[in-house]
Amino acid sequence: MKRVIGVVIVFLIGVAVITYINYEFMHKKQLKVYSPCDVNPELYDNSLYRKCLGHKITNFNLTDQLNRKVSLKNIQGKIVVADFFFVSCPGICLKMTKNLEQIHEKVKTDTNIIILSHTVWPEVDSAEVLFTYAEAHNANHENWRFLTGDKKELYRLARKNYLVAPDVNDENFIHGSEADFIHTENVVLVDKKQRIRGFYDGTDPDAMAMLLSDIKVLLND
Repeated sequence: MKRVIGVVIVFLIGVAVITYINYEFMHKKQLKVYSPCDVNPELYDNSLYRKCLGHKITNFNLTDQLNRKVSLKNIQGKIVVADFFFVSCPGICLKMTKNLEQIHEKVKTDTNIIILSHTVWPEVDSAEVLFTYAEAHNANHENWRFLTGDKKELYRLARKNYLVAPDVNDENFIHGSEADFIHTENVVLVDKKQRIRGFYDGTDPDAMAMLLSDIKVLLND
């Protein structure tokens, strides 16, 4: 009996130590603040080349799945998770959206967190199309905004704000035309001051688990 009690005590001590370590880790972990200097230069507009300080998400004007206007003022003071997709994509977009749905399920009641999913095919993905897609993925329409709008505006955000798309001068793209098409698995984490704090492979469950962990770090920041 004493041996059993001893084992239980050791187990409880172990649990307490692990809990304490995790607590300390979450409160001491610091996330990097990213600038274009920290990112592959093939993934952003070359006007940002060697811009190593002060990079932030700038103002934008888009429309969400409820046909509401969305701009910088809607994300100020919030932690943002951003991705780029299109509704009819059968491959990586579907994986990303399903993984984001799992993230959303865990944080959707927290008004400090918002997910912005930007379509890269606004010619097809109207607000009505996005609404149906959002409903299919159990979105809280306040905290998961599916965004459409002017194609140049959407692609400017990808290239100059979120740093996830080829430079506008990349000869492999006919920019501004139907042939100009962004396809990226990158999910971006942005803090309450509109600074980029992380990039994650939206198709990788382990990367998305790290995203959720990093969101919690920012909540405690």
